[in-house]
Amino acid sequence: MICMAFNNVKNFYEILEVDVDTNSEGIKTAYRRLARKYHPDVNKNPEAVEIFKEISLAYETLSDETKRNQYNIVNGIFNKDEKQEEKKQEQEQTKAEAPKYSSKPTYSKINILKTLKYFLAKLKKEKRYRDNRKPQKGEDISTEIVISPDEVFTGSKRIINVSTTKACPQCMGHRFANGNKCPKCNGKGTVIENKKITVTIPKGVKDGAKLRLRSEGASGKNGGANGDLYIKIKVEAKTHIHYDKLNVYYNVPVTPFEAALGEEIVIPVFDGKIKLKLPKNTSSGQKFRISKQGIKKNGKIGDLIVTVSIEFSQDLSEDEIKLYRELKNLSRTDVRKNFGYGC
Repeated sequence: MICMAFNNVKNFYEILEVDVDTNSEGIKTAYRRLARKYHPDVNKNPEAVEIFKEISLAYETLSDETKRNQYNIVNGIFNKDEKQEEKKQEQEQTKAEAPKYSSKPTYSKINILKTLKYFLAKLKKEKRYRDNRKPQKGEDISTEIVISPDEVFTGSKRIINVSTTKACPQCMGHRFANGNKCPKCNGKGTVIENKKITVTIPKGVKDGAKLRLRSEGASGKNGGANGDLYIKIKVEAKTHIHYDKLNVYYNVPVTPFEAALGEEIVIPVFDGKIKLKLPKNTSSGQKFRISKQGIKKNGKIGDLIVTVSIEFSQDLSEDEIKLYRELKNLSRTDVRKNFGYGC
């Protein structure tokens, strides 16, 4: 019975309960036997998850001939024939280099360097092993959505589609299943997940702002937290409206007679309609501030600033043209009286 303790790196052969001479088929058989015993879907013991990870890591290394050879060299593991041959060579080398008057064996510089390399490689491997087992936060992901000026004024909710990753449900992120590369994730340990997320667009959000949704990014590893989702806001451009903090700036067209006579006009706004009484002889470009008709946020309310522009119909009737001629004959005002160079 092997000891399934995980404070230190264990011998992979001990973990799989096999000898160093066991062939690849024996390695696979041992892995399948232990996987059936410790797979978290079967074994509900809390320690089964960690044990299964160790078994999968051992199998992944020893089932690959190249990785197995590297593992054996780094850890000084040899089969019986190799051990005997190495022992014989060391005895002959020690005997040849030992002083005649000394009965005790001495270590050569080569053996000392080999030992140092072995321990340095082992320390490096143990550090990499510990780092791989640390909880790792998932990657952050980002996307962009376009909203209308109306949504800036009122706020809204949007449902967006997001593509992210999560741990493979078949191998539970271990990359191997039943002794083979997991067919569902192709050995990656993660799979693509498409999900719908409801996003709340706050009132008064600015063009280019970023909203952060915690834990809606890629899934973490080894129990680490999920990444975050960042949503960049792009406000649809409209020439007749823009914002400055809580204030709303609105360009409104009016007819010549409305401006001249001082008519009351109705302005459609985001959450209804408001009335504005123009003074007589209103000029194009004149501004009017309507208090507390802007964006409402955090207990504060902005204003609505209306800029009027006098616009003429592109399809005047004969009667309208006739009236304009009469106005021309009646008018005694020179609107370009003070207009000229240097003025």
